[in-house]
Amino acid sequence: MGDALKDAKALMDQLRSAYNRDDLRASASLLSQLKLKLTLLPALPPLYQQSATAQEELLLARDVMEHAVLLSVKQKDEALFERNYLQLRTYYTDTRSVLPASVNEPIILGLNLLRLLVANRIAEFHTELELLPEGLDENPCVNTAVQLEQALMEGAYARVLTTRHAAPHPLFAHFLDLLMRTVRDEIAGCSEKAYESLELKDACQLLMFTSEAELKPYAEQHNWEVRDGFVYFQRPQQQQPRDRMPSMHLVSQALGYARELERIV
Repeated sequence: MGDALKDAKALMDQLRSAYNRDDLRASASLLSQLKLKLTLLPALPPLYQQSATAQEELLLARDVMEHAVLLSVKQKDEALFERNYLQLRTYYTDTRSVLPASVNEPIILGLNLLRLLVANRIAEFHTELELLPEGLDENPCVNTAVQLEQALMEGAYARVLTTRHAAPHPLFAHFLDLLMRTVRDEIAGCSEKAYESLELKDACQLLMFTSEAELKPYAEQHNWEVRDGFVYFQRPQQQQPRDRMPSMHLVSQALGYARELERIV
């Protein structure tokens, strides 16, 4: 075993330990060191040099990048998640025939689908679904994202709340919270247009809050008034009516053009 591979494996053991105890700072530092060590391994893409340790190097690199993706979720950094996921995806596609399946793959694929859903990148969401390995769409981590997308398309927002309380993996909580926030803001916008006021208990149920105490700070953010057991919405300002187009003048002008064309012909 080469020194670079040996050193990388020792760092990987330290990364697993730091990650499992939620030491995000130490994990990030070890991850940076590991990524540098990976550049010294010739079996990794784009070289893919064959050697006695090629599979071992590829397995290690996949493990490193999986931890990079999962760590970015703990850090609540969506941009970092995307960068790390794009690097990891190579190991899920190009090396699938030479490496055993990873137990983390369905978790990470499900997280990526959820990230795209939160960002409203629906076209990319469906593209990723088409690229899923056969049978993986039935995994709970992947299927959860599929069911959520269907619920959003149908406007069945209560199912989003149910999923938040029954997430298939703890790391899903971050993206589900972001999705809940998006759904709640959408409902709030519709409520402002549909109602002048609502009873507090009805507003809590509609906006998926568990208590009035949770609702009140949200109401303040939207300049709603809470008094006498009711929420009074701040209605959107009405748009000023646009000046009417001089339709009769335009019709007369068009007919005039038509008559002139007839004379020319």
